[in-house]
Amino acid sequence: MADTKKNILTYAGLKKYEEELADLKLNRRKEVAQKIKEAREQGDLSENAEYDAAKDEQRDIELRIEELEKLLKNAEVVVEDEIELDKINVGCQVKVYDVEYDEEIEFKIVGSTEANSLQNKISNESPVGRALLGRKAGETVEVETQAGVIEYKILEIQRVS
Repeated sequence: MADTKKNILTYAGLKKYEEELADLKLNRRKEVAQKIKEAREQGDLSENAEYDAAKDEQRDIELRIEELEKLLKNAEVVVEDEIELDKINVGCQVKVYDVEYDEEIEFKIVGSTEANSLQNKISNESPVGRALLGRKAGETVEVETQAGVIEYKILEIQRVS
């Protein structure tokens, strides 16, 4: 158990997972139990598609509850207000300049469970996240990616608003 991986979360991420867990336990479990009850009342379960679908849904909900409980049990919350802004850390929003494409990009550095490329939330464990961690505004970093080497100049480090 000593090597259990900590799940680094922002406060917003923690809240999101706690709300999902509460919804699954309080609402979704009851809904599925009702579906199973109604399907049972239809008689023969061997050819009852509604019963099978409800049981599958119940299994999926229980697996997700287990997954969320494990994630939250090992959660380490980053307190955004306590983040030092002199260097990049999990919970920071970073503005960088992409040298090759001549454009500014903003990233939010988050733990791997919260990463979402569509929202520019990058994991501290990703190549870009790893390269940026601990760096300061004004520095230039080179990131080895599958697409080749990307060069970013760090413009600004700020707290997530």
